[in-house]
Amino acid sequence: MESTFRKNIPNDCCLIETFRFDPEVGHVHLNLHLNRMCDTARRFGFRFSRRKADEICDAIVSDKALRCRLTLGCDGEFNLVTQPLEPAKSIWRIAFSDVKLSHDDLWLRHKTNQRKIYDDARSNMPNGVDELLFFNQREELCEGTITNVFVQLANGTWVTPPISSGCLPGVLRQTLITSRFVTVRTVSQTEVSSARQIKIGNSLRGLLDVEWA
Repeated sequence: MESTFRKNIPNDCCLIETFRFDPEVGHVHLNLHLNRMCDTARRFGFRFSRRKADEICDAIVSDKALRCRLTLGCDGEFNLVTQPLEPAKSIWRIAFSDVKLSHDDLWLRHKTNQRKIYDDARSNMPNGVDELLFFNQREELCEGTITNVFVQLANGTWVTPPISSGCLPGVLRQTLITSRFVTVRTVSQTEVSSARQIKIGNSLRGLLDVEWA
């Protein structure tokens, strides 16, 4: 399946890593971001120079928090764009998306610019909603448009969906799995609706509190 997938990669496809630069601590989880980009580049057949990526990112200097977006094209060329990072809302309002994802869609497992479903969702976000939660055709929780999702079940256990349900292996998600804050398992829509607590997040913004819109 992966070899067929590689043949169908558009010429304008690029890989994306969005990370935070903090003047007090420097790059946040940069090593994990570059590891993920390297892995996707290998799977896609893109040239990837870790030395060049490190040089570009090491040149970032700022006395303010930055949103850093590093892209890699199929030609092996990097592009870095930085901008001031605006403070996140203290609570994000969430709702369910009506769009069903395919659990076996390999694009969902890689961070690229081929994300029309999510771009369309964010462009048409209902008033008063900050993030939409997606489910696959098996009614399993996947992710948000720009976040992974973490659910506290009735027994107090925190869980997050597996990649096989149809979600990105997010960097924040990886750190929470490694620290054993969350357990990976399929999460049903019923479990989400009856959850004791839900959090969403990504490496750029961290872990965010939510409420239903």
